[in-house]
Amino acid sequence: MAKHFLLLNLIAVVSFCCVVIAFEPSPMQDFCVADPTSTVKVNGLSCKDPKSVIAEDFFFSGLHLSGNTSNTFGSKVTPANVAQIPGVNTLGISLARVDYAPWGINPPHTHPRATEILTVLEGFLQVGFVTSNPENRHITKVLKKGDVFVFPIGLVHYQRNVGNGNAVAFAALSSQNPGVISVANAVFGSEPTIATDILAKAFQVDATVVAQIQSKF
Repeated sequence: MAKHFLLLNLIAVVSFCCVVIAFEPSPMQDFCVADPTSTVKVNGLSCKDPKSVIAEDFFFSGLHLSGNTSNTFGSKVTPANVAQIPGVNTLGISLARVDYAPWGINPPHTHPRATEILTVLEGFLQVGFVTSNPENRHITKVLKKGDVFVFPIGLVHYQRNVGNGNAVAFAALSSQNPGVISVANAVFGSEPTIATDILAKAFQVDATVVAQIQSKF
């Protein structure tokens, strides 16, 4: 009887563990095309009636076009996620094209809901990410055409064009809505702003330096 009781407890613990560590449940239908007009609140977007789904729901055209890099950073991200392709809703996948002017950067940022795998199509990119506290180890490499690099989910990462010509990369992400948190924008451009004295103490600089940076956002 005691052995039987222990076995049941073990099964319960294993079952509980399996539920806890599951990252995302498998879809229960062929697809769940996003319905942006729905007022139903779910973790993601609610589904259209499958009978009203058409080929255009799974289609996007535009990643063959160069992005406009004439901005402060010299880069442009063209996304292809659930906002552009309703059919990727619940499928856990999306794409983006990134264009870089010579020495342009895609500034330090994170994707809170996705791992990213980047492929260089043209040019040379210095890429890198920083591991979590307390190590904060900077892992970086220069990539050339055809090279692939992975940025783990949630970690701060960046890319910089280290060539004299334009560079292009494609990124695949493990979420239909990966999200982007630009570090500088989040810290210095929040609304309402984070108190200057807090940032001055955090970055160990004078408050006037923080105020100057905040004025740029």
